Amino acid sequence: MQASGKNAGLGLALVSAVAFGSSGVAAKPLIEAGLDPLHMVWIRVTGAALVLSPLAWRHRDLVLRRPALLAGFGLLAVAGVQAFYFAAISRIPVGVALLLEYLGPALLLGWIRFVQRRPVTRAAAAGAALAVAGLACVVQIWAGLDLDLIGVLLGLAAACCQAFYFILSDQGTEEADAPDPLGVIVYGMLVAAVVLTFVARPWGMDWDVLGGSAEVAGTEVPALLLVGWVVLIATCFAYVTGVVSIRKLSPQVAGVVACLEAVVATVFAWILLGEHLSGPQILGGALVLGGAFVAQSARAAAGDAHPAEPVAGGGPGTPAAAVPETALDRETSAT
Repeated sequence: MQASGKNAGLGLALVSAVAFGSSGVAAKPLIEAGLDPLHMVWIRVTGAALVLSPLAWRHRDLVLRRPALLAGFGLLAVAGVQAFYFAAISRIPVGVALLLEYLGPALLLGWIRFVQRRPVTRAAAAGAALAVAGLACVVQIWAGLDLDLIGVLLGLAAACCQAFYFILSDQGTEEADAPDPLGVIVYGMLVAAVVLTFVARPWGMDWDVLGGSAEVAGTEVPALLLVGWVVLIATCFAYVTGVVSIRKLSPQVAGVVACLEAVVATVFAWILLGEHLSGPQILGGALVLGGAFVAQSARAAAGDAHPAEPVAGGGPGTPAAAVPETALDRETSAT
């Protein structure tokens, strides 16, 4: 039963990464057609909030039961990741900003080990290290080494918010009245939509872009169709499957698997936008895949395998603390 739950969690994490990774391919043509990137983020989050809002009444008890969780998820896991990432790319190369954001899983391991005082398996740590090295190749960090300090700090802030996405998605899962992940996402999106409205100021947006079309792989596609993909698939569907996967796998494993999002985004851009991959990028993608494969073996520390699994911070045979099991993600996210 536990093995089937693990497999389901891995499947959901991969599906979520693919869904999140597809956002850039749908959003970039709209941005090239004249839509401001920050306005694209506002459309993404606000659209998702509107789509999911009918479910708000069903989960209204969470407003009184878990107000801090809902506010934190909206401010950090949704709005924070988006806002800090876009602020970062205004000062440093996109690839470098993306790499900094995806330091989130590594920061998550630090949180689990040093703040929550839980042991972290060597498999999870090794997987995270491989994934970060692979991401450095995917985004070709060496192409943007002349960095702006403020831009770097903004990118690290996005990474911190991403780490809290995994932490908050797993909150309360050990309790009898665990918050429904769908309810957390609904209210998180609503909170983020309100915050981003003040940040993005959509009243100054070029609305005419949405009535036209944008080019994808040499084909003119209605702008509203691309918006629908970003909202429904790359946000609503991606967040739901992502959060559920976190609850089934544990945050530390799901966090490393989520690094596949950057690889998926790069592959989609190669196929649909003609942004060809170099040799180092292909190698980087293989490293990220390897890191995800190594990290998933850390699930043994969650109580479904050998208690003698070696963990960081303890020698062989150190018992691993139980990691909560549950489900779903998110994104982000961003772009």
